[in-house]
Amino acid sequence: MSNQVESVKALIQLREKARLGGGQKRIDAQHQKGKYTARERIAMLLDGGSFEEFDMFVTHRCTNFGMEKDVVLGDGVVTGYGTIEGRLVYVFAQDFTVFGGSLSESFAMKICKIMDQAVKVGAPVIGINDSGGARIQEGVNALAGYAEIFQRNILASGVIPQISAIFGPCAGGAVYSPALTDFNIMTKGTSYMFLTGPKVVKTVTGEDVTQEQLGGASVHATKSGVAHFAVDSEEDGLQLIRRLLSYLPQNNLEEAPIAPCEDPIDRLEDALNDIIPDSPNKPYDMYEVIGGVVDNGEFLEVHKDFAANIIVGFARFNGTAVGIVANQPKVLAGCLDNNASRKAARFVRFCDAFNIPLVTLVDVPGFLPGTQQEYGGIILHGAKLLYAYGEATVPKVTVTLRKSYGGAYCVMSSKHLRGDINYAWPTAEIAVMGPSGAIEVLYGKEMATVPDPVKFAEEKEKDYRQAFANPYNAARYGYIDDVIEPRNTRFRVIRALQQLSTKKLANPPKKHDNLPL
Repeated sequence: MSNQVESVKALIQLREKARLGGGQKRIDAQHQKGKYTARERIAMLLDGGSFEEFDMFVTHRCTNFGMEKDVVLGDGVVTGYGTIEGRLVYVFAQDFTVFGGSLSESFAMKICKIMDQAVKVGAPVIGINDSGGARIQEGVNALAGYAEIFQRNILASGVIPQISAIFGPCAGGAVYSPALTDFNIMTKGTSYMFLTGPKVVKTVTGEDVTQEQLGGASVHATKSGVAHFAVDSEEDGLQLIRRLLSYLPQNNLEEAPIAPCEDPIDRLEDALNDIIPDSPNKPYDMYEVIGGVVDNGEFLEVHKDFAANIIVGFARFNGTAVGIVANQPKVLAGCLDNNASRKAARFVRFCDAFNIPLVTLVDVPGFLPGTQQEYGGIILHGAKLLYAYGEATVPKVTVTLRKSYGGAYCVMSSKHLRGDINYAWPTAEIAVMGPSGAIEVLYGKEMATVPDPVKFAEEKEKDYRQAFANPYNAARYGYIDDVIEPRNTRFRVIRALQQLSTKKLANPPKKHDNLPL
């Protein structure tokens, strides 16, 4: 047998060895936990046969604690590129079968290499996290590796989409890379994220808490907002990534792909003409409005279980991907609070960074009052949302359905924050405050002297509603471009987006902004 044949044979054997990661025993252990291996995850995520792997033969360089005797090809992370629906993506998947997926200097450099390449060519990066954290044997070199990744996350932010899937442990410094990316997906029951684990928490605070209670998917999807999506299985998570990417451009210099659309642009949604209740205090479901106007009723919601008083997510109008922001009257009457403000602000900024038009559906009675909100910084958090809308240069179409009061009117993509097209339904009430509150301010002293204050208040409220709590007063000043028939909303939004497709707008040159944090 020739030397060349021998060397090819040796290469094939080395590849087979590398693909086994930490060995069959550890692969079986991973499967027993209901988890897939790094390579299985990549195979499920990417188009069949499209994966091209980098750095299969990289190993660690650590000689501490006898590590030189335990060297595994690939060193615990699988990196490379492939396609999703034919579009280029870069991917890394941490391999828990190798040193518990712990990060070494070599491991980090593999990730950094594909991130650098992704920025150069303008393609999304998807990271699949399943790691025990920094490799303790490497000391500061492992920490340096994390910081190198963080630096790349920061420079890539707003340049290419970055998506993190948490399919196992992600603790300590490891959590900061997903936190810096655009979207985080966690699996229920098998993933967790926290800075300090239950043992440290117990030692420092005396608090008894499990990993799930401290940083499970449900915690981060509902309480902290760290997770944008919580899924039942890894398969669901990987399919979700494929679906999410269908709404996104490859980078900040491109537009999102146009999808074929057979849903007529002039489809009338008659149910919208009577969806607003007669009583201003009665809620309705904003999901019915969104489903009625977007293409085929398809809506990919982001942060579904966090700050449910505002709805954000992706949909399409005549095949064009848009970001939707909508108040939800069924939760806290649609008020803006701290969490809703920062949830929507981050989403608006993402859409603006990646040239995705914004469609805003408004029914907001104001900001949630109370000491809890004020102490929590509602002034700053509310300012984040108005800042996000004000700096956004993408097409912005706003439809006011019912209430739009006070500062919340300004914040929700008003004409004054460079809203391009601002529509209102005939049921819209645009004013400094609701009629009952306004009457108390305007006629409080008189009400104390009249014989029938209830009747007096009702008459004054009626006058106020006719004068201010309607869309026509705002339309008089051009703050509302048109008052539209609710059932015709889909058509009017699509026409607005078509008109704005060539919009050009730039903010003043600056090193960077200083938004309130």
